[in-house]
Amino acid sequence: MSKVIGSKGLGRRQAMQHLLWGGAGLLWTFAGGVPRALRLGGEAEAAEMRGLTFGQISDSHIGFKAGAHPSAEDTLSEAVGRMAALKPGFVIHTGDVSHLSAAGQFATAAEIMRGVKREVFYVPGEHDTIGDDGKLFFERFGRGGGSPGWYSFDTQGVHFVGLVNVLKLTQTGLGWLGPEQLQWLDQDLRHRGASTPIVVFAHMPMWSIYPQWGWGTDDAAPALAALRRFGSVTILNGHIHQVIQKVEGTVTYHTAYSTAFPQPAPGVGPGPGPLKVPADKLKALLGIRRLDLVADRMTVADTTLA
Repeated sequence: MSKVIGSKGLGRRQAMQHLLWGGAGLLWTFAGGVPRALRLGGEAEAAEMRGLTFGQISDSHIGFKAGAHPSAEDTLSEAVGRMAALKPGFVIHTGDVSHLSAAGQFATAAEIMRGVKREVFYVPGEHDTIGDDGKLFFERFGRGGGSPGWYSFDTQGVHFVGLVNVLKLTQTGLGWLGPEQLQWLDQDLRHRGASTPIVVFAHMPMWSIYPQWGWGTDDAAPALAALRRFGSVTILNGHIHQVIQKVEGTVTYHTAYSTAFPQPAPGVGPGPGPLKVPADKLKALLGIRRLDLVADRMTVADTTLA
């Protein structure tokens, strides 16, 4: 049985309002093996953090600037400042660090991200692999050693898996993991107990949100099959620049907002891309969010950067 929190079943205006609730950054904490997300700022800053706490930032698109949107550097700096105030254990960046895979853009992003004052774990977005299959990205941010970029690590009883689904997109623009990575994932998970909390992070969504726009991963099914035996699986993605959640059994999916610009709701308008909004409305579409997951109940509270 699955539950999707997003645009289905809502009128267009309601769907847009719902999809625009969300944050440029999320703070995730594990207590007793249960994932819980807190919005950045306000109550989260004052809250007593227990268990494992980490942050998520996504789609910073350093180098992007168009129309009413301020420089992506400015909005990433604001998100980083909020994250640093929370003092998470570490931060995950779920891709599209740069806008055009330029060395200078990667350097600028790295310098701004130092402001979180914590270790940062990266996976690439498709904008990070333009022209060189991610060579510059992996040289600066890669953690896989001799691997093609995917990796895993353990901390405080939680197993984290960073996947790469942007190097070989399908003809329709969907993400693709490939047989080598899927075999690696199966082996990585095989000897872990079913009670181990699992966090997977990748750039493109691991479920089909809107395949017509390439919002999904074509060969995610084998990866999800390997994950379903675990009692707590959290999958974090970026790419679509808005927050949609799905709960399917013990697996929860969460897409994240960009720190640079919003995108339209699935199927609204001619296609994906930067959503043009008046300058005084932009921060109402870039925000911070709080999620609390207790047993099988998810509660969400959102505050925009406006």
